[in-house]
Amino acid sequence: LSSNLNLDMTVNPDFSQVDVDQQVTNLTRFDIFFPERRTFFLENADLFSNYGIPPARPFYSRTIGLDKDGNRIPIIAGARITGNLDAKTRIGIMNMQTGKKGDFAAQNYTAFSMTRRVHKRSLIKTYYFDREAFMSAEKKKANPLDRYGRNAGVEGVYSNVKGDWQAWGGWHQSWKYGVHDNSHYLNYGGGYFGRRFNAFINYDGIGTNFYTDMGYVQRIENYDAARDTTIRLGYKSLFASSSYSFFPKKGKISSQRLSTESFIVWNPDGTFNELSLSLHHSIRFQNTSRIDLRLESEDLQLQFPTSFTDYDPLPKGHYQYTQVNAEYRSDSRKPVGFQGSVRVGSFYNGTLKQFQAGLAYRAQPWGNFSVMLETDKLEFPQPYGNATLLLIAPRVEINFSNYFSWTTFMQYNTQENNVNINSRLQ
Repeated sequence: LSSNLNLDMTVNPDFSQVDVDQQVTNLTRFDIFFPERRTFFLENADLFSNYGIPPARPFYSRTIGLDKDGNRIPIIAGARITGNLDAKTRIGIMNMQTGKKGDFAAQNYTAFSMTRRVHKRSLIKTYYFDREAFMSAEKKKANPLDRYGRNAGVEGVYSNVKGDWQAWGGWHQSWKYGVHDNSHYLNYGGGYFGRRFNAFINYDGIGTNFYTDMGYVQRIENYDAARDTTIRLGYKSLFASSSYSFFPKKGKISSQRLSTESFIVWNPDGTFNELSLSLHHSIRFQNTSRIDLRLESEDLQLQFPTSFTDYDPLPKGHYQYTQVNAEYRSDSRKPVGFQGSVRVGSFYNGTLKQFQAGLAYRAQPWGNFSVMLETDKLEFPQPYGNATLLLIAPRVEINFSNYFSWTTFMQYNTQENNVNINSRLQ
């Protein structure tokens, strides 16, 4: 539309050129965040997605084109305008229409975002997101929460001219049919980000009824393995991190970094939920290889039974466990690369032994070949059982010319009882 403003449109896209997700073994109690890969949603994506603090994002483009269970639904058409109105103002407007599939009604998604730069490097941001369902009166009465989902919010980010001192804060509100309280999300924090020393702290307060039909909020939906149901529960959290880096002037080591992280979570009534502490030592070498050592401690008041095996779920209650992790990555400049890690320690009332290894070969300029392997051995006292999880993922990329390529990605995942092959000529 202009040198700084783009209009993108799509009709009946199937996104067949998009790479498949790389599966992971999930040893948490919550859903995993997978990054967006569809090109249509990637350009200027930060205009919509950079609200909130991970893992609470009011906008997550992968909700568009999926039903509530994560199954694909057709996108009929969409349009998006993104870019700069002037030197200080960025704007994003998007509308997507999806079709009906089975019992899942057709949906319309609207997103608006505007960012205004103030002073030298500070920002004020505001957004409005809206999902509307085309449902019959009968279905609206039976599933009132599915009628619509709306979110709006405003954020401010302060940064001094040098950029080493920063502060941020935001207020986010959601609207659902019949929901009138506990529907907001508040976050604020700040810190110092220097070349050697970094430290920051962030607070999140999320109401139980804060819905994000076009977003992603981890931890708010808790699966009860004993009753096979999901319970919504808001939370308050405090995350703090600090690190110090060393830069030797001589030798094979280019830098070392010592860092600490702490994450504490409270239930809406103020009772304790979880405390995570970690100590991390990272060593980077001049040849780009690196070594990472990590010590992690967990103190958890489990609210709902959870399960990692096919046996009885672990009961709710108090758990404390500690793990150590060591990881190595070889010189990334060489044709053959290797990475591997070992994680061992206690896990809830049992033990965990995790091994990961990856091997890659780069045949410039025509080919890349790699394989990744992960195995997790979980052992719990009876009657909670044991489990050995395996994930294998080989990948082949061959470029026959600048215009013709072949990619094949295979994955074998015993946690999901899944074998999938994604092979694409392009």
